[in-house]
Amino acid sequence: MRVCIVGASGKLGQYMVQHALDRGHEVVGVCREQSVHKLERFASRIRVVSGPTNDPEVVRRAVEDCDGVLTVLVPWGVQQYATGTAQAVLDHAHEDARLVFSCGWHITRDGQDRYTRRLRAFVKVFGWIARRLRYADLDDQEEACRRVFASGRRWTVVRGSRLEEGESEGLPVWSRHVGDPVLRSDRTRRIDFALFMVAALEDDALVQEAPAIVGCQTRSALRHGPARHAPDAPDAP
Repeated sequence: MRVCIVGASGKLGQYMVQHALDRGHEVVGVCREQSVHKLERFASRIRVVSGPTNDPEVVRRAVEDCDGVLTVLVPWGVQQYATGTAQAVLDHAHEDARLVFSCGWHITRDGQDRYTRRLRAFVKVFGWIARRLRYADLDDQEEACRRVFASGRRWTVVRGSRLEEGESEGLPVWSRHVGDPVLRSDRTRRIDFALFMVAALEDDALVQEAPAIVGCQTRSALRHGPARHAPDAPDAP
C-alpha cells in the first residue's frame, strides 16, 4: 500500500512512518520545509513533500496515487490550519483512499460522549488561553472533524487520550464513546497511538468510526476490555 503521512515530522508522525515501513508500506511524508531534517533517518526509504500541510497544492502532490492517507490534525494558530489540512485531504485524496485522522477525546461525533468535569474544564481553560495567545484553536479541530464526518469518504477519526512516551504496549483498545469504563485510565503511549492509526488503514471495521482509544495495558483496559462496540457508561469518578 502506498501511504501518505500528513504531518510526518512530528513525534506522532515519525512513529507512524516507522510503523508503516515496518508493515511494508511505501511512504510519502508531508511536513513543513523547516522540519524536513527531522525525517533524515528515513531519507532513503520515503519520499518527502515539503510545505504547509494545509496547502492544497502541497497535499495534492503528496496524496497522488496513494491508497491511504494518515493525517495529524493540529489546530495551530487561529487561521483554521486543521480545517485547511482536512479539507485539502478530502479534496485531493483518491476517491477510494482510506483516510485516517488524529485528534483528541474532546471531539464528539454524535454528542453521546460523556466527559468528566476535569476534561471539560481543561478543554475550556486551555482553549481560551490558546486562542488568546493565538497559539491554537480547538474549535478549528472540531470544524475539521465535522467536515470529515460529513464527507461520506472511507474515513476513521482516531481520538486519543492523554499521551505519554515509552516502549510499545501493543495495539490500544477502543470504544465508540468517551465515558465507557474501559477508557477510564486516560493514558496511551504515543507510539501505540501511531500503531492504531497505521493499523486502521487495513481495518474495515473502523470505516466511518471515531474510536476513542486507551492503552491496552492500562488498568481500565485490563479490567473492562475488550472495548470494541462497548456500551455507554457513566462518567468516571
